[in-house]
Amino acid sequence: MTLRHVVMWTMAAGDATTRAEHAAEVARRLNALVGVVPEIRALSAGANSEYPDVNADVVLIMDVDDLDSLEAYQVHPAHEEVAGYIRSVVASRHAVDFVI
Repeated sequence: MTLRHVVMWTMAAGDATTRAEHAAEVARRLNALVGVVPEIRALSAGANSEYPDVNADVVLIMDVDDLDSLEAYQVHPAHEEVAGYIRSVVASRHAVDFVI
């Protein structure tokens, strides 16, 4: 079984430049978790490049083995550090987890 974890965030900053900077930093920090958090099987994070007025600002698509692996990822110290930064710059979050 493989579990896909998809998360989209909208940044809290009111101006487009700061929103884009925060989104790029979120994506950079998430991508840096590859090779650090052993539960990650595949991970891609990126800042939105088109339609900034209607799209979310950044997305994460990550594959793990199962729900236990996702839960271990959630409490890994490296992820907790990234999550702390994300919470400091986001206004909203949406997530979906599904089996592929």
